[in-house]
Amino acid sequence: MEQNPERNRDYCLSILREYTKSDSLLKHAFAVEACVKAYAEKFNEDAEYWGNVALLHDFDYEMYPTAEEHPYKGNEILKKKGFSEDFRNSIMSHADYTGILRETKLQKVLFACDELAGFITAVTYVRPSRSIDEVEVRSVKKKMKDKAFARAVSREDIQKGAEELGIPLDDHINFCIDAMKKNKGLLGL
Repeated sequence: MEQNPERNRDYCLSILREYTKSDSLLKHAFAVEACVKAYAEKFNEDAEYWGNVALLHDFDYEMYPTAEEHPYKGNEILKKKGFSEDFRNSIMSHADYTGILRETKLQKVLFACDELAGFITAVTYVRPSRSIDEVEVRSVKKKMKDKAFARAVSREDIQKGAEELGIPLDDHINFCIDAMKKNKGLLGL
């Protein structure tokens, strides 16, 4: 086994599966991972490391769903398991209320992909075929205007994420759709 847990997807996946039993939360982790890894490749960054941050960003959410606990409990667990402060701060920064500023490209990408990946998944589920192959930027943007649709997803965070990345919203949505299409089997889409 590779010594660095941060670059060992199998180890990170075992942590995710230990704490997360919900199929929808597992698929959310895989969707965010797909988007974040695609950005890592685009920016010539460490795709394995970035992907593992994304994979574990919500691993504690099912057991600790409140703002008082998530992602703080996960941060403590990962610290005990030997994950670096950089890795843990990247995860902490995806929740505005932690006070951890998003300063690195990875932190900005994780935040930008988190809500959007969930929203793209929701849009996929209302397509007649339930296939991501039918999802287009315009259908995502149209659903963003419908406040009753996937109401738990923050449209403001989707917009803010693209702005923080400095990427036009349409391009960001398209990039994430493409990343998720390439992983549609794993995502069940």
